[in-house]
Amino acid sequence: MKTIDKVLYSQYSKEKIAEAVKRVGAEITRDYTGKSPLIIGILKGSFIFMADLIREIDLLCQVDFMVVKSYGGGTVSSGLVRIVKDVDMDIKDRDVIIVEDILDTAATLQSVCDVLRARKPRSLKICVFLNKKTRRKILLDADYECFEIENEFVVGYGLDYAEKYRNLPYLAVLRDNDSAQEVQTEV
Repeated sequence: MKTIDKVLYSQYSKEKIAEAVKRVGAEITRDYTGKSPLIIGILKGSFIFMADLIREIDLLCQVDFMVVKSYGGGTVSSGLVRIVKDVDMDIKDRDVIIVEDILDTAATLQSVCDVLRARKPRSLKICVFLNKKTRRKILLDADYECFEIENEFVVGYGLDYAEKYRNLPYLAVLRDNDSAQEVQTEV
């Protein structure tokens, strides 16, 4: 059974997350002034981050979504990437920003980038909530990131373990344990 090992209040509290999202939204606004980017969220993990992020982008933009699977019910990426739901909009000659919850080995995002680049967008950038550079297996990095984290399996703020813990407003680390720690959903 997976339970909360530690809550990362100091680094990744609700307030710190809001500050980081506001900073990244301002960077995107600055970089895309005069443009109308298409923001593509990778579901399910990015939905909370993306919802908060687009409210911090002071531009006209459109949103679309993809569903991509690589974890299944585990805590380590399987390396096998499947596109379950593709974007609905034509991205040719568009400025596209992919929004993802976490950049880990980069296998998933590299596959998504390859698919989208083949459709000839004007530009393609990556925005991630968390960047786990220590696990990188493919040379790919984010253009925008909220936080760089160590090699721990975190949940909260949209990130899950077996579809649980997405609703936590902060980040927490999981552990194997039968004695569950009380999980607060409000800070």
